[in-house]
Order: sequence, then structure tokens, then C-alpha cells
Amino acid sequence: MDLTGATLIDVDLGDVRIASLRMRDASIRRVRIGGGRIGTLDLSSARIDELLLGDVRIDYLNLGGAKATDVEIGRCDIRTVDMPQAELTRVRFTDTRSDEVDPRGMRATHTDLRGLDAAAFLDANSLRGTTLSGFQVQQLAPLLAAGIGIQVKD
Repeated sequence: MDLTGATLIDVDLGDVRIASLRMRDASIRRVRIGGGRIGTLDLSSARIDELLLGDVRIDYLNLGGAKATDVEIGRCDIRTVDMPQAELTRVRFTDTRSDEVDPRGMRATHTDLRGLDAAAFLDANSLRGTTLSGFQVQQLAPLLAAGIGIQVKD
């Protein structure tokens, strides 16, 4: 489904089954997607104000270059989350799992990643402005150390 450049206001989608949902450069306001499966959810360069993703399985979530405010992603299973150059404000993940998160160049304000169980972050230095749990920081310690030039050897 191609909604590139579309304006979506007060949309509620439930139990979706979509191979590819392209919303590049879209304007999204008060949109809820609850339940189902999406192969690719492309929100690159979108302007997002109030988005709720809940109980959705997503293979690839692209937020690259998006300007997103008031976003909640909860109880989702997302294989890959791409957020390069995204501007995130008041974004929260709860009870969500991801294999890989790419935050390169991301700018975040009041972004809570404590509820995101990620197997790998590709660039820990781009997590400035986020809130992480102590456990997440422990997992990221080698990547954080390497990012500032510290060699860790046992």
C-alpha cells in the first residue's frame, strides 16, 4: 500500500495484514495501528504527531529522517528498526523486542528506550537524549567504550 506524501488524520487500523506500507513524506496525526503484521513500514521523512503502534509484528520499520512527536510503540516485535537522521520527541517503547536498531544520526528528546529489548544497537553514540535502563547500558558498555576510544581487555 503506497501512501507516500499522504495526510492521515484520526486513522485507526486494526488487525492489519500488509506486506508493505509506504508512508514516506506523509503527514501523520493521531494514527493508531493495533494488531496484525506489516512486512515493511516505511515512515521515512514523515512528519508524525501522535502515533500508536501496538501488538504489531513488523519486519522492517524505517523512521529515517522522520520528525516524530508523541509516539508510543508497545508490545511489538520488530526485526529491524532504522532511525538514521530521525528527530524524535516524546517517543516511548514498551514491551517491544527488536533484533537490530540503527540510530545513526538520530536526535532525540524525551525518548524512552527502556521498554525496547534490542539484541543490537549499531551506533551507541547516537543514543544521546534517550533514556536507557541500567541493564541496557551494561549491554552497550563495549560499544560505548569503543565509541570514545577506550580499549577494554581482560
